[in-house]
Amino acid sequence: MSGLPNKKSHQKHIRDESAAQGNAARPQLGGKGDAEESRGRPRALRRLSNKTLRPWPRLDIEGNAGGSSGRSTSSAFGVYMGSYRRSPYQSSVSLRGSSVPGSARASINHDRIDELLPQEDLDLETYGLEEYRDGLFDAMFFQPPPLDKVKLLKDAEKTLPFPLSKPRPWVPREIIPKHWHDMTHLAYRLTRTRAGVKLAKSFICYFAAYIICLIPACRRWLGPYNYIMAISAVLNHSGRSVGSQLDGTFLTILGTAAGLGWGSLALYVSTATAPSREGYGGILSVFLVLFTAIIAWVRCYYMRFYQAVICAGVAICFMCLADVGTNVSWRRVFDYGIPWVLGQAICLIVGICVSPDAGTRSMAFAIHNSFKAIRSTLELPRQYQSSIRRRLAASFVDLSQAVRDFTIELTVSRFAPDELRELRNLIQGVMRSVQTIRTTTILFNPVKIENEVAIAIEGDESPRTAQESISAEATRLICKTLAKPTRDLIDAMDNAIIGANTVLMRIARLQFTLRFPGANDGVHADEVLNELRDKRYEFDAADETLINDPRLTGSYSDHEVVQLFLFVHPVRQTADKVEALLVKVRDIERANRGLSINLPSYPFIKSLSRSNAQVRHDRGGLTAGSFFQSKRLLERTMNDLQSQVYKPAPRHPRVSEAAGVEGRTMGQYEEEREVAIDSDGPRDPTTKLRYKIWTVLHRLQDFESRFAFKVVLVTTLLSVPAWLDQSRGWWNANDGWWAVIAVWLLMHPRSGGNIQDLIARSFCAVLGTVWGGLAYGAGNGSPYVMGVFAAIFMIPMLYRFTQSTHPRSGIIGCISYTVVSLTAYTDHAQPSIVTQTWTRGVAFLVGVMAAVVVNWVFWPFVARHELRKSLSSMMLHAAILYRGVVGKYIYYGEGEEPSKEDVERSEMLEGRLREGFVRIRQLMALTRHEIRLRGPFDPLPSSALIAALERFFDHLISVRQSSLYFRPTLYADNPVAMEALLSVRRDAVAAILMNLYILAGALRSGRPVPRYLPSAAAARKRLLDRMHALETELRAADQAYMPNQPRYTRRWADVYQYAYSAALTDIVEQLQQLQRYTKAITGEVGFDPPDDPGTDETY
Repeated sequence: MSGLPNKKSHQKHIRDESAAQGNAARPQLGGKGDAEESRGRPRALRRLSNKTLRPWPRLDIEGNAGGSSGRSTSSAFGVYMGSYRRSPYQSSVSLRGSSVPGSARASINHDRIDELLPQEDLDLETYGLEEYRDGLFDAMFFQPPPLDKVKLLKDAEKTLPFPLSKPRPWVPREIIPKHWHDMTHLAYRLTRTRAGVKLAKSFICYFAAYIICLIPACRRWLGPYNYIMAISAVLNHSGRSVGSQLDGTFLTILGTAAGLGWGSLALYVSTATAPSREGYGGILSVFLVLFTAIIAWVRCYYMRFYQAVICAGVAICFMCLADVGTNVSWRRVFDYGIPWVLGQAICLIVGICVSPDAGTRSMAFAIHNSFKAIRSTLELPRQYQSSIRRRLAASFVDLSQAVRDFTIELTVSRFAPDELRELRNLIQGVMRSVQTIRTTTILFNPVKIENEVAIAIEGDESPRTAQESISAEATRLICKTLAKPTRDLIDAMDNAIIGANTVLMRIARLQFTLRFPGANDGVHADEVLNELRDKRYEFDAADETLINDPRLTGSYSDHEVVQLFLFVHPVRQTADKVEALLVKVRDIERANRGLSINLPSYPFIKSLSRSNAQVRHDRGGLTAGSFFQSKRLLERTMNDLQSQVYKPAPRHPRVSEAAGVEGRTMGQYEEEREVAIDSDGPRDPTTKLRYKIWTVLHRLQDFESRFAFKVVLVTTLLSVPAWLDQSRGWWNANDGWWAVIAVWLLMHPRSGGNIQDLIARSFCAVLGTVWGGLAYGAGNGSPYVMGVFAAIFMIPMLYRFTQSTHPRSGIIGCISYTVVSLTAYTDHAQPSIVTQTWTRGVAFLVGVMAAVVVNWVFWPFVARHELRKSLSSMMLHAAILYRGVVGKYIYYGEGEEPSKEDVERSEMLEGRLREGFVRIRQLMALTRHEIRLRGPFDPLPSSALIAALERFFDHLISVRQSSLYFRPTLYADNPVAMEALLSVRRDAVAAILMNLYILAGALRSGRPVPRYLPSAAAARKRLLDRMHALETELRAADQAYMPNQPRYTRRWADVYQYAYSAALTDIVEQLQQLQRYTKAITGEVGFDPPDDPGTDETY
């Protein structure tokens, strides 16, 4: 490894003196035996192998070979040659300007690498030797450049997501404008979108149940707990699709039946005998704890049963905590169950009969938004805008979610689930393809091209000017030939997207709701498909003319020419993707299906951890829940990749292998297995009982068990007054059990809530109780007045629960108003309406505060901590992906080329990583509402780090895609050349991986980053220099060594070789950005200055 010297002048003197001695004493390469041995080889291999000698036992700087004893024959500095070999290249390795690339294209990569390296030139003397370093790599360390934190944070402001770029909501000057904007936006949504219909359906269900409870005859028939019917209409409101409504009706009734059954068993056991009646409170608590722990765990692990377990929790609290006593009336089961079933019946009837949503609408919206994002990306040329790329990534994720929601429930649609899956894959294929198109190009700017040509012609006649003139002429030729066909092809793709949207929305009967301005509503898929094919044929004809043009033969390696082709070719590839999409749309249109009932087709095991969109919203914590769901899937996929470990092949054969004994497979990836050695031989420990027990116990330590513990703790503590004789009276009289139900409804497995949530929920609970008391007191119990009060209060509160981003404050407001108003109406406000109001209001307030505070105390969810850990995880995922791309797409062996399955798997993994970036940005928005005593959390470094990591990921995708069009390992059939490149390739890869691992570890632990990190730029520079020297030597030895390729294939090989090399250089550049912003988050390890004042370095 290379370090930084203390005194540069002293180092330079030693370096020059050592270099002179080493150059004078270096032995001559290539002898008679070597010439005879290499006589039968090709000239290129023979020339290179003559310079690659076997390692000597010992060599001093005077060139004397030592004996087997290993002792030096000279008192001068000696180098033990056991792990070294002769280097076939220059002994003086300079990091700057050590090579002159043979083309302008290659010089650009060298210049960019030089900009990333320090300004001083550390000329390192290698004495003509290089180390084998099996399993290790030679890292170079340089003093990091000084950081301008002001400029760094100024650049980071451009990366902030939209929610964080807005002013804080409680800034005085922003309160009125913000609320006015929210009100106007709300009015627009309720009057111009489907939101108004959903709100109307939800309110109709609730208001119908509420009015039934106000009718005296119905109230008496339903019993003292008649308001359960209205609460049932709230929990499973009808503002959802038909399939979701059916699913929710079944699950809520199932959960209620389970809760009532378990509660009945608890009541029976607690009152069956005289001893049990003496300790009925303890028996009820045991039954409550067991059942609550189980349903809390199921609530976390099987999200599919969320509605069932919520209703089961409410039912068990009612059975064990309402009207507690030794005298049990079994009619209470019917007093609760019948109103609940009637409430569900009302919701089901309204959901099916009033403007039903059969499940296609959300799917159609997702497809339309995806087409809109694609069209915005096809606005070319344009300046790079991160917002467009983020919108495309969000649409990518939303489309997958919409298709999953469509297949997870019963739907009535003209689309088949299999068709939608294929359509989703094709649309996402178009999204991937348009992301590869460069946003800026000079293809459509002929004025700039003519000026460049004129400048080149009017200049001097130097070789460089002549080359620039040829380059400008080639650029002008490409633009003249391809500008119009490319523009026509882009316009045809845009029209094709509009046509596909029109056809699909017409099939979904939403052509007037989801349409693009200026679209032809009567267009058919065949029309736009034929137009696209015509433009594609024109483009291919122009491209064929360009290929056969002799003036362009020698310009494929020119930088400007390559830049043009790198813009044109992705456009042509995107046209193929759009054509495949249109073919599928045409097939769907020709099928002309009518409405059909589609049963759930999502895999059952996977569906247990999924739920529909409305349930995800109603349970609250949507951002945190989606983040952890995406994180779990991504980690599961990455674990599959990490389970494959590389077993390097030994340099020398083993004794067992030499004797013909078959050993382990070496030199390739193997599945990692834990093996226990015993008397019977290898045995897999995962088959043992103790391992299975350990797996279960280890799984019980996860967040599901933690949430179950918190729920059991708070519900048990709040329920204690119900089982004590001295407090049972006021508990029963004031319905204190609603505090426990409030806790059960408001607690969340992931996001417990912040101070803003606590204030909002407490305010809604108090407002609901006060408004319920006013509803009864204003008209002295008049049902007409109470109906009016219910309409005024419940419309905005139902909207807050069913459609806003704060559903849990909405549900507590709905329930508190319902309980207070209808309980007062049923009990005739005994002893007084004030007592009825404040006692139940206190119960709800205690439940709200207990739910939030317990989540703060026990395993709290802190968004900024999760953000830091998620960035660490994403950095590790990037390292794993980088390792996989290098091993699968770059340095692969003969016959191990990436297959179609490998490409599909990589695209699947990349899609999940894109979803991960979307979720992390959503998580970062939650940090704004958290209280931090040390000061406000600064999201700028985290936002910039996310953007840099995403760009690193994009460049890695470019490397993978470019490697499919040419073979990166050009010397794979030359073992001597591969041996010469092995060490520098290993250094280039290992330097990047080590940087990512160090940065990820610092983010995970929250500790500062080491000041000195391995220089990936220097490793990349070494690799480029070695490749250039090797290419020059092979070309000089044998000009016919490089294989002849067809002109078309050679063009794209040159173009994508440039893109591949540029992307690897971009990865090194983004790695430095990752270092800077990670240090801005965690800090940097500092060193105390040395005692010696003569040193000029700080350690």
